[in-house]
Amino acid sequence: MADMSASPQKWPAGILPLVAILRGIRPEEVLEVAAALHEAGIGAIEVPLNSPAALESVARLAAHFGDRCLCGAGTVLRPADVDAVHAVGGRLIVTPNTVPAVIERAVALGLTVMPGFATATEAFAALGAGANMLKLFPAASYGPAHLKALREVLPAVAVFAVGGVGAANLAPWRQAGCAGLGVGGDLYRAGHAAGEVHRRALALVAAWRAAQ
Repeated sequence: MADMSASPQKWPAGILPLVAILRGIRPEEVLEVAAALHEAGIGAIEVPLNSPAALESVARLAAHFGDRCLCGAGTVLRPADVDAVHAVGGRLIVTPNTVPAVIERAVALGLTVMPGFATATEAFAALGAGANMLKLFPAASYGPAHLKALREVLPAVAVFAVGGVGAANLAPWRQAGCAGLGVGGDLYRAGHAAGEVHRRALALVAAWRAAQ
């Protein structure tokens, strides 16, 4: 079982650095899909806040999988959103952009925060606000060479590639210094059955391990 007692600003021991992004999922299906992901070896799950009844889904995840998985929300845009996720038991905050006030609020609450960035300026602003992991987004628009160049100036911080990265194209990202991935459509799209998610998750885990 994963060590969920780890410092909130460190990736929990025993969990692969793969975040499943369940955009569009509904509360009534989130537990079955989460079980499929967990069984396949993925232990970090985010529900974007622009999904239907997203906070209810996060609450269900936290109640049923919070001792085994790092559960929380994505598309977190405001400090008030951080408070709302924290109130329902979410422990992971993922943003699409760099907003220091959001990062600072998540850090103050002891949550794991993964802010989105695209440039060196945004990366250092996020680190200055207290983040110690980053999300390159949208990764496919910039490519592995962009990450490799950024690694030359960034400190020892984990960078996750998110947006257009999945089982079929993750190897170049690993070679460029990517520490983890956030995967949406390659794992789950609204309406996907749990069995389909499980199949896709197994393929992603296998590809990640092979790339190491």
